[in-house]
Amino acid sequence: MHKTYQQIEQIAGNVIVVRADGIGYRELAQVTSEHGTSLAQVIRLEGERVYLQVFAGGRGIMTDAQVRFLGHPMEIPFSDALLGRIFTGSGQPRDRGPVISENETPIGGPSVNPAKRIIPRNMVRTGIPMIDVFNTLVESQKLPIFSVAGEPYNPLLARIALQAEVDVIILGGMGLKHDDYLYFRDILEEKGALTRSVMFVHTAADPTVECLMVPDISLAVAEQFALQNKRVLVLLTDMTNFADAMKEIAITMEQIPSNRGYPGDLYSQLASRYEKAVDFDTAGSITILAVTSMPGDDVTHPVPDNTGYITEGQFYLRNGRIEPFGSLSRLKQLVNDKTRADHRTIMNSMIQLYASYRETLEKQAMGFRMSAWDQKLLKYGVRFEREMMDLTVNIPLEKALDLGWQILADCFDPAETGIPSKMTDQYWPKG
Repeated sequence: MHKTYQQIEQIAGNVIVVRADGIGYRELAQVTSEHGTSLAQVIRLEGERVYLQVFAGGRGIMTDAQVRFLGHPMEIPFSDALLGRIFTGSGQPRDRGPVISENETPIGGPSVNPAKRIIPRNMVRTGIPMIDVFNTLVESQKLPIFSVAGEPYNPLLARIALQAEVDVIILGGMGLKHDDYLYFRDILEEKGALTRSVMFVHTAADPTVECLMVPDISLAVAEQFALQNKRVLVLLTDMTNFADAMKEIAITMEQIPSNRGYPGDLYSQLASRYEKAVDFDTAGSITILAVTSMPGDDVTHPVPDNTGYITEGQFYLRNGRIEPFGSLSRLKQLVNDKTRADHRTIMNSMIQLYASYRETLEKQAMGFRMSAWDQKLLKYGVRFEREMMDLTVNIPLEKALDLGWQILADCFDPAETGIPSKMTDQYWPKG
């Protein structure tokens, strides 16, 4: 029996307050006024005072509006018909396609029982050398992409969506500019990847509450695909917009703010989403890559700071490239020995020589005379940046490893690289 109330005690922005009993946290309600009907979700319980966030906003709602509780939390329909479709942050079709109503699945549930998980063991190939060779993405890993405004993090996500060797791509956009939404839609459609993708897009013009729902809806759908034995990659952009939406609602509800105005449960809210990454012991997997923009390039900002304690490394995007020194994939050692025998050697040696190149650049900038060794490092560094670091490079892992050997051979003698002779004897290019 659905409970209906016709007296709203308080309206503050998009949040309304009614006095009711027997209501559950995150329960859905219909708010009907003279301007129409909108969905709302319970976001706080204070005794009999129930706070609801109205999806379409509080404008036009009067205190005599009718609030009808539906008795269940937000649900998202699930079927293979989701593939190739684009939805809003609340799960409504954005592509003018038909509404899907079968197999309603609750969103925002608990993460998977650890007993059902297995240790990650498979690499997710992306065709991007700075990921595949130097910071390998592992199935069921959760990794943020730390970036500042203006960096090409959305084009990077699009590249990964096109090239990643997975079965299903779930793209969750939060606070996207309309141009960015159209970019994702057009490039996935043009390259034929939309047929294996599902997009849940909240734009900056949409209601704030929909921004909060995007990760939960994306991960609920991903979990259902993973239970069908699919390898699922969830791409989220931008988690800082998600946290800002949380902050906006917390301020509206007059919660006591924590660091820089963010709610005190920011860590728990982020962790509950990231911990959905899983490799099932008898089914598929969910891997999460999530952009986290850093205001002012400040890694101590609450969102990237909390994220770093939850995730298994990070990619730093700077100057249009994945920075090799700040980036880290803590699970890469689980798969590097299973790819090719020289993978770890190439990874370590090329990064070490690139660090020497960066030191040489500093010496050059200060006017020091360049030695013959310095000249070799300068030649190597230019080629490494152009042929390995550039995000437009698209080659399989094995060709990337071969290219690494070729760059080393073109710039150095085998003994100068510090690589054991048993490796150079086997892999050093001949002639």
